[in-house]
Amino acid sequence: MSRWAAVGGCLALAVALAGAPALAAAQDDNAPESGPEDVEGDVSEEDLIESGRELYLTSCVSCHGVDGVGSDRAPSLVNDGAAGADFMLRTGRMPLADPTNQAPSKPPAYTDDEIRRLVAYVASLGDGPEIPDVDVASGDLARGGELFRANCAACHNASGVGGALSYGDHAPSLMSVEPLQIGEAMRFGPGEMPVFGEDILDDQDMNDIVRYVRYLQDPEDPGGLSLGRVGPVPEGFVAWLFGLGALIFVVRWITMDQRRRRAATADADEGGT
Repeated sequence: MSRWAAVGGCLALAVALAGAPALAAAQDDNAPESGPEDVEGDVSEEDLIESGRELYLTSCVSCHGVDGVGSDRAPSLVNDGAAGADFMLRTGRMPLADPTNQAPSKPPAYTDDEIRRLVAYVASLGDGPEIPDVDVASGDLARGGELFRANCAACHNASGVGGALSYGDHAPSLMSVEPLQIGEAMRFGPGEMPVFGEDILDDQDMNDIVRYVRYLQDPEDPGGLSLGRVGPVPEGFVAWLFGLGALIFVVRWITMDQRRRRAATADADEGGT
């Protein structure tokens, strides 16, 4: 009985080994093929632009029009360049459900590969700004603070938490913006933000500002509690609250001490008489 079991086991093993190549071939046939758009190094610039155009025609043309010329629902993309397209897509500001509202920051709706293709196509439409080469480590923190206060603080607040603008718009907070998107926004000028081209703020100026914004996102607090880092208002409130509280306590303590002394003196006088 054991001899037949051994023979059966050998036959089963032989069948399994014979069928393995066919099974592997079948699995390879069913496996998804990796197209050239999935491998960045194998894609030519022309193919990348063409695949981006196809994606644009299925996702963006209804608002931005054919060839990105714009419409009554959305502005032209012709001069946005790679920096503008990359900024709007990676910060989730595009696509926008209601074009009449200010575009909010949210998780991106496209994958990195799709964003790369759309950016290549939008960049091919005109002579817009390229994606800047941001180098935070080369930035000067002190000089970045001076440039930020001179060019950015009026809208984004001195602490980078954002602020109100005209017509119901607002300058967004910079507390969670990545360094590359800060540089792209400076070169592109989204919304009501002015364009800071290289003739206004060169690459070193940009790196200095980015370095300072990164500091604002996680500053040191050598003086104690940060109190939200929103300026002198909460600091003044805390000073008044605790200062007045301490003053009232001191006045109350002095008053009670004087009353005790007077009572002790009165008791001593009554005892002497």
